[in-house]
Amino acid sequence: MELPLGEWVNRLVDELVWRYGEVFEGISQGLLRFILAFEAPFRALSWPWLAGGVALLAWFLSRRLSLALGLAFAVWLLAGLGLWDQAMQTLALVVAAVVLSVALGLPLGILMAKSDRFRGLMLPLLDAMQTMPSFVYLIPALLLFGLGKVPALLATVVYAAPPMIRLTDLGLRLVSREVVEAAEAYGATPWQRLLKVELPLALPNLLTGVNQTTMMALAMVVIASMIGARGLGEEVLLGIQRLDVGRGAEAGVAIVALAILMDRLTQAVGQRSLRRYREEGR
Repeated sequence: MELPLGEWVNRLVDELVWRYGEVFEGISQGLLRFILAFEAPFRALSWPWLAGGVALLAWFLSRRLSLALGLAFAVWLLAGLGLWDQAMQTLALVVAAVVLSVALGLPLGILMAKSDRFRGLMLPLLDAMQTMPSFVYLIPALLLFGLGKVPALLATVVYAAPPMIRLTDLGLRLVSREVVEAAEAYGATPWQRLLKVELPLALPNLLTGVNQTTMMALAMVVIASMIGARGLGEEVLLGIQRLDVGRGAEAGVAIVALAILMDRLTQAVGQRSLRRYREEGR
C-alpha cells in the first residue's frame, strides 16, 4: 500500500497559502526589514575599516597579535578577491540568522532542561532536523515565502537552531544540583536561580552553541543561494552552472576566509567571557 505523503503535504501547503497568504506576506515584510537592518551597515563599510575594527577587537579579546593580523588578512582577502559586496551580504544574512537562532534556541533549551516531558517531545524533532538533508528545508520556505532573502533566512534558522537548543539543555543539566540547592537555601526565586546561578554556570556550553550555530548558519546560507539568497553562495552556484572553475574557486576561498573570521571571533568572545566570569567568581 502506497502512502501518499507528498500529496498530503502539497494539499497542506496549498491550504496554508490560500487561507493565510496575507499573514505570510506580513511576516515576510517584517523579516526582510530585519535582514536589511544588518545588511545596510555591513555593505556600507569599506574593507580597511572592517579590517581595522576586526584586528582591534581580536587583540582586545585575545591579546594575540597573530590572531589580530590573521583576521585582518581574512578581511582583506574578501576585498582582494573582488567579492566584498557579496561577502557582506552573506555576513549580514548569517548574523541575522544567528540572532534569531539564539533567540529561539535559548528559551527552548531552558524549557527542555526544566521539563522532562517537553524534552521527550523535542529530542525526536531535533534528531529529525539534524539528520534531514539541508536541501529539504528550502522547499517549504520557498513555497510559503517565494524566492529571496526571507525564505533563505528561515531555512537557515531552522537548520542552525538545533545546536543552540541542545547545548543550552546540556549546559543547564550539567549544573551541579548542590549549587542549585544552595541558591534555594538562600531564598533565591526560580528566576534568580536561572539568571544568576544556572545560566552563568552553563556559559561554556552556551558559547559553544553560539559558535556551532554560526558555522551551521554560514553553511546553510551558501546552500540557500538556490532559492534566491544573494552573496557568496550565489557565486558558487553560478560557477557550477557555467562550469567556471575559477569563479567557484574564488567564492570558495572567500567562504573559507569568512568562516575562519567568524569562528575565531566567536571563540575569542567565548574565551574572554569565561575568563571574566571566573575572575569575578573568585
